[in-house]
Amino acid sequence: MKKFLTLWFGELISSIGGGMSAFAMTIYALKVTNSVTAVSLITLLAFLPTVLLAPFGGFLADRYDRRALMMIGDSFSVLGLLYIVLNLNIGSTNLSPIYIGVTISAVFSSLVEPAYRATVSDLLTKDEYAKASGMVQLAASSRYLISPALAGFFLAYFDIRFILCLDILSFLVAVLLIFCVKKGIKISKQKDKERISFGETWKLSRSYKGLQSLIAMMTLVCFFIGLVQILVEPLVLNMADTQTVGIMEALCTVGLLVGSLWIGVKGIHRQHAAILAQAGLLAGLFIGLCGFVMNIWWVGITIFLFFMTLAFVNTCADVLVRVTIPNELQGRIWGMISFITQFGTIIAYLCAGFLADRLFEPLMAKQGALAGTIIGQLIGSGAGRGIGLMLIISGIGLILSSLLIGSNRSIKQMKVE
Repeated sequence: MKKFLTLWFGELISSIGGGMSAFAMTIYALKVTNSVTAVSLITLLAFLPTVLLAPFGGFLADRYDRRALMMIGDSFSVLGLLYIVLNLNIGSTNLSPIYIGVTISAVFSSLVEPAYRATVSDLLTKDEYAKASGMVQLAASSRYLISPALAGFFLAYFDIRFILCLDILSFLVAVLLIFCVKKGIKISKQKDKERISFGETWKLSRSYKGLQSLIAMMTLVCFFIGLVQILVEPLVLNMADTQTVGIMEALCTVGLLVGSLWIGVKGIHRQHAAILAQAGLLAGLFIGLCGFVMNIWWVGITIFLFFMTLAFVNTCADVLVRVTIPNELQGRIWGMISFITQFGTIIAYLCAGFLADRLFEPLMAKQGALAGTIIGQLIGSGAGRGIGLMLIISGIGLILSSLLIGSNRSIKQMKVE
């Protein structure tokens, strides 16, 4: 556990640094262009390469030293940040260097995630998996809770270059701590040199009972969670100002933080499949209730509870995969899982805005087609009610997905011995 804690602390520092850079670049892009599209493009370029390259990163994590891959990924991610800083120093005012730099960093970061997930299994026993998963979520959530506050403070006195330099320093700290963990760990390389493709990895996953069903279900869950992430902000903007939106985003992270902290302290020791289904049911219930009432306090409470239960969904799915897959195959399997499930999130990101603006909001407008129906009488009509209906549908979708998980025989047979 000591080596894991050292590694976890390095990733915590790196996560905070990355969150600060993301916040600073968002503010910079808005000031330069006053365009939400520019911000969306930066977010997409930071996210998409890690999804597309996850299977390749997972394959490397099973063939080579996982700690070395993490050090390479973090070290070369610095190059993208340095490229941005250098262009800012020479007076560049367009966003092209940021687009290029973010993409470079994301490409090399794709080496880190599968190796990091597989390393957790290298360092811990099965009894410690649930606590470790909670702590990993805790570190990941720090970029949304701690980073914006720190970046906002520093931006009051310094410019974006100072934030980027702090991020570079955080990467170097992470590399140093990974090196400390790397010493004394036996390197296990895969003996066969057969080339393993994504398709072959998917076929390989059939060997492990319940794994493909779990991946399919979690892709559905990620889709509905992605819808929620996109819809909450415009829903709140229909009731309050941008400052309240920021508070609400922090509240989401606090919910995830509380759930992750509870798991990190108490752990989950049995019935992971059942808890996964139950937490999913509760998450669907809370987000469905969120859509019923246009009240900022009601939305805040239900969103907090949604993200708190989401921590249990993530942890149980994580543990079930770890105990099912042999350690020497976990890199490629985690890469494949990230690739498939995150496409559910990407699809949600792509269609949420279109569905809200072009379909549901017009239907639930004061004179909309559904305003006079039982749906309109139940949840009301006007601005924000189309988004409310989408949240209700998302909640129902999450509940149905969780019922499928709970009734799936192969998933129920995935047990922590």
